[in-house]
Amino acid sequence: MIAFDRVACARGGRMLFEEVSFSVGAGEVLLVSGPNGVGKSSLLRVAAGLLPPESGAVVGEAKRGWMGELHALDPELPLGKALGFWAAIDGATVADALVEAGLDHLAEVPVRLLSTGQKRRAALVPLIAARPPVWLLDEPASGLDVASVERLGGIIARHRGQGGAVLIVSHQPVALGDVRELRLGAAL
Repeated sequence: MIAFDRVACARGGRMLFEEVSFSVGAGEVLLVSGPNGVGKSSLLRVAAGLLPPESGAVVGEAKRGWMGELHALDPELPLGKALGFWAAIDGATVADALVEAGLDHLAEVPVRLLSTGQKRRAALVPLIAARPPVWLLDEPASGLDVASVERLGGIIARHRGQGGAVLIVSHQPVALGDVRELRLGAAL
């Protein structure tokens, strides 16, 4: 569904990684790990098409969905309406996705009043709603309590069970089942 063919990435005049090759197929998860500053988030940005590779190629025709470290929700809007804006871009609706994320009871609460963990779970709702085949998740468990991390593992498992692929960066343990790991080198 997505593959890197000898990809290199540079940021700020510094080479973060070179010659990175992998593939992630239907139902698979690839966990990208390594110390801070080695380019894990940059690798996801390259996968999402938000950052061009220095060399090499990203291949795969499947639609990709991105969950970055920051949410892009209007703090003054109720959660349901703020998420509805993003879901509408993909022709999706958020009602069922809010239930799956355990946030349906907060649909009318302004985003600015949500906790860090609730905002983090909310950032996953557009992916759940639109169901792009490839999910690119950057630290999805950051700020989540134990029950929410378990819920996240279940959401990822359902996506995989429906033939989805996941490329994930996480320093927090998330139950991902059978997973392959790509470890990037030491920070400079």
